[in-house]
Amino acid sequence: MSVEGIILVDKPLGWSSFDVVAKIRGALRAEIRKQQLETSNLKLENSGRAQITNSQLLIPKIKVGHTGTLDPLATGLMIVVVGSYCKRASEFSKLDKTYEVQMKLGETSTTGDEEGEKLEVRSWKLEVSEIEQALKSFLGESMQTPPAFSAIKIDGKRAYKLAREGKEVVIEPRKITITDIKLDKYDFPLVNFTVAVSSGTYIRSLVEDIGKNLGTGAYITFLRRTKVADFDIKDAVKVEDVNVTSLLAYVQ
Repeated sequence: MSVEGIILVDKPLGWSSFDVVAKIRGALRAEIRKQQLETSNLKLENSGRAQITNSQLLIPKIKVGHTGTLDPLATGLMIVVVGSYCKRASEFSKLDKTYEVQMKLGETSTTGDEEGEKLEVRSWKLEVSEIEQALKSFLGESMQTPPAFSAIKIDGKRAYKLAREGKEVVIEPRKITITDIKLDKYDFPLVNFTVAVSSGTYIRSLVEDIGKNLGTGAYITFLRRTKVADFDIKDAVKVEDVNVTSLLAYVQ
């Protein structure tokens, strides 16, 4: 069995990108093992020789990778590459993305999300018009400083590892583009919005910047990736449904 292409996966909460890749690789290896065992034993049976066991099989290496990390606290669309498509991973990682976001006003977080230490900034309620105006002010090109708790490498070490060690993390700002942003729901102190961004945009940093703009502070409480360019979450397979049958049905 040979599988080549991409698989759209809906990553659940709490799973790392590596967890998803390992799940798919395991499913593919299990099917290859099953097929090889059946084929080998059929040949041995026809020749009258003793059959072999799973442990005697040599399973070829299966290349599976992802096209961009999605935090364990985020859910949604991951593009998983299989076989020769692993060489094209960077093509998919540079595509624009769309997210559904929920942020909490009134506090900041040391990590930009629920896991960090909270600091109260300002807790009185804002008008809907103020929220909409703040969101719209981020449309277009701007410079963004990625969060300290990110996978960016600094002198060969991940920024989040340095941050967890209490070391100073200095990351240079980078140009990003926000092509669309709209308010979906506002129930103080929670704000839900949808945003379409260029590759390399950090939503945690965007939320922090929106909180500064509003003067309230803010951090992420929910993040879901729904699109990567024209690839849509509605076409993805859920991790709990991953097996060879589903993978072959969803591979592109």
